[in-house]
Amino acid sequence: MRGRLPAGLRWRLLLALVATSAVTLGATALVVLPPLQDRLRSQSAESLETQVGAAQQNFQRVFQKLDASKAEIGAYPDELAGLAFELTDQTNARVMVLDDAFRSTDSRNQFLYDNEFSEPPRGALRLGLEVMRTGARDVQVDGDDVLVAVPLYSGGENPSAVLVADRQLSDVAELVEQVQTRFLIAALVGLPVAMLLAIALSSTLLRRLGRLRAVALRITREGPDAPTPRDERRDEVGDLARALTRMQEELRRQEAARRAFVSTASHELRTPLTMLQGTLELLEEDIRSGRLDELDALRQVSDARIELDRLSALSGELLDLSRLDAAVPLRSEPVELGEIVRAVAAEFELRARERSTTVSAIPPDGPCWGRGDPDAVARVVRILLDNALRYGPRGGPVRVEAQSRGYRAVITVEDAGAGIPPEERDRIFQRFHRGAAAGSSGGFGLGLAIGRELARRMGGELDVDGEGSSGTRFALTLHSAHAPAEPPRDERDRVNA
Repeated sequence: MRGRLPAGLRWRLLLALVATSAVTLGATALVVLPPLQDRLRSQSAESLETQVGAAQQNFQRVFQKLDASKAEIGAYPDELAGLAFELTDQTNARVMVLDDAFRSTDSRNQFLYDNEFSEPPRGALRLGLEVMRTGARDVQVDGDDVLVAVPLYSGGENPSAVLVADRQLSDVAELVEQVQTRFLIAALVGLPVAMLLAIALSSTLLRRLGRLRAVALRITREGPDAPTPRDERRDEVGDLARALTRMQEELRRQEAARRAFVSTASHELRTPLTMLQGTLELLEEDIRSGRLDELDALRQVSDARIELDRLSALSGELLDLSRLDAAVPLRSEPVELGEIVRAVAAEFELRARERSTTVSAIPPDGPCWGRGDPDAVARVVRILLDNALRYGPRGGPVRVEAQSRGYRAVITVEDAGAGIPPEERDRIFQRFHRGAAAGSSGGFGLGLAIGRELARRMGGELDVDGEGSSGTRFALTLHSAHAPAEPPRDERDRVNA
């Protein structure tokens, strides 16, 4: 359907956003939950160890009293039970007291005290005996079961008993399970929300892209004069819209240039061809009638030659333009600019005398070597001298000079004309543009455009320097042939300015 983007892009965007949300939630769960469970277990074990250690002194005082009163083993005082219940209340742990003398008299019950009547936890007796032997506190974690054992002294060097606390970490497992449930709920809520946001985002994005596509299709049907796309948002789609606008403006400029070229070409070609046709018809008529006037015939031949020269110049400009568009490579070699200036200036002596003008080739102070293509450099100088003689005042002098300026080599062509108005200074280098001073003189308006393109292909620049009553001066700037391959940055900037 015209003006609409394929539906596949919408679904790809939707799936991408939803998959991103799902992967993010899954990765977060994998990164957070296992370390969380381990951290909670570690904190619970540390908390139990701290609280048992804090109660160790109170339990030791009970055994010190038993030892002082020579109380019978197995008849522990109520104070021991009170301390055990207090510790259980603080830690939610099972509290047991292991006495080695008591174990030896009653093998059926391994512990002197146990606040629960069920089977003792696995490993509790083994851990208590190990602490009894070493006299050092010990902690054992087995899955969700934590055992903490501390020695109790009644005055001797060896422990008289061991306090063992056992705690089930069921609360940790429950907490982790709750967190997992919350993650699942977040996923069940977040994925539909992500889907709705993806639909809204993709719809907005595709709607904007659809408008740009419709504009592009309209430009295809109606040409560059179709309405310009508008999208003021500062994102990639907005940049695409602005790029499309710039492309459309360039197409309009090129279309205007093409129309100007067709109009100028039809006029410039029609005039000399019409004159040639008329001249040949008159000569043929005079020859057939036998009334040939030799002087008149010579005048007609001279006029025909002038028109042929105009056609030759126009065809040369078109050939140069086609070579530039085809990107024909130019040579890059040392060129003696002084010699080229003198040779090209000599080519224009006859034409200068016809306009009562002098072309002065000012020699440089010494060798002036630039880097470029000799034919291209000579072509640019010819274009500049042709412009100076065509648009400069009749009888006004023309100066052409080559100079070395550090890392640069410059050729300047200066006439005594009225100069170029500021509003024309940039436009004169556009293709097919003819300045206000062109009048009825021939040409396509390609000379300066060709000259600047040739200069830039050689790594240099062609620009106008001088305005108003001081005349017009054009400067062709090239890299010096004796300069390093990479001149300093400030010099490069000045060459390309």
